[in-house]
Amino acid sequence: MPSSPSPTVFVVDDDAAIRKAVLRLLRSAGIAAAAFASPTEFLAQYDPNTPGCLMLDLEMPGFNGLQLQTALAEKGSSLPIIFLTGHGDVSKSVQAMKGGAFDFLTKPVNAKNLLPAIRAAIERDAVARGEQAKFSEIHARLDTLTPREREVLQHVVAGKMNKQIAGDLGITEATVKMHRARVMAKMKVQSVAELARLTERCGIRGTNSLKSAA
Repeated sequence: MPSSPSPTVFVVDDDAAIRKAVLRLLRSAGIAAAAFASPTEFLAQYDPNTPGCLMLDLEMPGFNGLQLQTALAEKGSSLPIIFLTGHGDVSKSVQAMKGGAFDFLTKPVNAKNLLPAIRAAIERDAVARGEQAKFSEIHARLDTLTPREREVLQHVVAGKMNKQIAGDLGITEATVKMHRARVMAKMKVQSVAELARLTERCGIRGTNSLKSAA
């Protein structure tokens, strides 16, 4: 299996001196970084599979930081964003935070403030990606179930016994046991409680919820 990319701090700022200083600071701290002069340049090269965070200048000519934040959100990106500004614009700071900004720092920013924020943002991204990977794995397991197995799962997580499930579905109890065993194997669980916890993460909680969540 190929190794996952190392966390990278993406620095987007139209000020070349700021980009150079931040890159030097991050690399001296052993943190991988890549710099871009504009949001457009960043979007043209950004790979959403690369973990890390975005260090973004709020005020830039044309395509500004808030617009890039919106563009990333529309693409479904959850990359943590640390905004940098030298303008101290309170209203835009509030807008950035409402848009899900991870942090907001004013220029000139020093290592004492920036590095802890960067490390915390990278950790937030790692946790979020881990949760998304688990969620995707659960859905992949659900996709291996046959329509009948999905029906049985639906009744099992509702807490029904084999005899009840057999009556509801019009099949024999032995057939229910067979399907139930296959569900447990395909979902890679050892108990109904574990099965319920997994499916609940996908919004499956009761007899009628599976169809709406599928």
